[in-house]
Amino acid sequence: MDNTQLLKGVLDLAVLAVVDDEDGYGYDVVRRLRAGGLDEVGDASVYGTLRRLYAAGALTSYVVPSESGPHRKYYGITPSGRDQLKTQSDDWAHFSTTVTNLLQGASA
Repeated sequence: MDNTQLLKGVLDLAVLAVVDDEDGYGYDVVRRLRAGGLDEVGDASVYGTLRRLYAAGALTSYVVPSESGPHRKYYGITPSGRDQLKTQSDDWAHFSTTVTNLLQGASA
């Protein structure tokens, strides 16, 4: 199954969840999403999502100097982002339960 469309629909939720656990810079967020099982997530998709969520006020950002390379832009979640995370988590739970029930009914 091609998970591309499914991933597009939940990428905001997944990024907010990862950043809610701990602030992170772009590639760190990508790495944590992949480690969490979203193997097919693209770097560009995550970077675009981070920028969009930041522009919408769901994330804050700050720069951390690095002695071994370029400075890193870290993202953290805002109170508005936590509200969005809660709403989208509830929506996801309802949606996934509904689909699971439909699938179980289809296999009965």
